[in-house]
Parts: sequence; structure tokens; C-alpha cells
Amino acid sequence: MPDYLSKLCPPEGSRKTRKRLGRGVGSTLGKTAGRGQKGYGARAGSGIRPGFEGGQMPLQRRMPKRGFHNPFKKIYTVVNLRDIERWGLSEISPQVLVEKRLVRKMGADGLRVLGNGDLSRSVTVSAHHISAQAASKITAAGGRPIVIEVEAPAALKRAGKGSRT
Repeated sequence: MPDYLSKLCPPEGSRKTRKRLGRGVGSTLGKTAGRGQKGYGARAGSGIRPGFEGGQMPLQRRMPKRGFHNPFKKIYTVVNLRDIERWGLSEISPQVLVEKRLVRKMGADGLRVLGNGDLSRSVTVSAHHISAQAASKITAAGGRPIVIEVEAPAALKRAGKGSRT
């Protein structure tokens, strides 16, 4: 085998040697090391942050605020009947779905079952919210829809309001 590996080197001009700053007057980058005389730019750790416009009101502050974040919004993990049919389980609940890794993460307000698709077998479905269409299709297939009651809505906890009384 030819000895090419020992002769490998980058192509001429592809690697630039770094500037050696502050190495004496003869280097042309001695004393102030190319930073000029005094001031903010001459100090260590200086440098303006991204978005700084020289003291002018920055663009992100000149633009108007838009939108609204509703602290009471319900955040559910949504499962359709076609998903339940495809999984082939006889019992569906938030714990089962997380254990079997069928959903990545449970929503703050729990599990919501919607009526997209059809069921061909009986299934016991426990969820925090079941749509009317889904409930009727589950019972028509011989299954049982069970709504899990929650003591305090998670949206209120997120908003820091405690429980409704």
C-alpha cells in the first residue's frame, strides 16, 4: 500500500494562520493589538450585543405588540376513535397511553377523545373529556365511555388562581 496517509495536508491557501496580537512593535499588531486607543472596543469582554442600534430605540421595541395569551385555555392531548381502533387495546386511559408510549406527553388538562373514525369492538375509554359523537360511537360498539373528573382545572393552576369556589 502506498504511503499517502503520511503525505496528506490541506490544499495551499485553504488554511489561514491566525493573527498573533500584542507581540511587540515589529509585528505591526503590538501595543494596542489592533484595538485602537482606549474606549469600549479596547476593553476585554466588550462588543455590542445583537440588535443594538447605537442607542436608537431598537426595532423589536419600535414594533407594536400583537396577540393575546389566554391563561384559561384548555390544553388536551387529543385522541380520535380511528387511533383507538388502530392500537387494538381493550382499555384506554391516560396512564395506559403514557405507559405504552402511544402519546409523547399528556396535556395539562388531560386526555380528550374525539369521534373521528369508527370502532368495530368494545373498548373501555377513560378520559377527561369525551365528545358526544365519540361517546355514542363507543356505546354503539358495546364499549363504555368514562369521564374522569378533575378537582381543579389546570388552567387555573397555571394562571395562579387556585381552585374555583
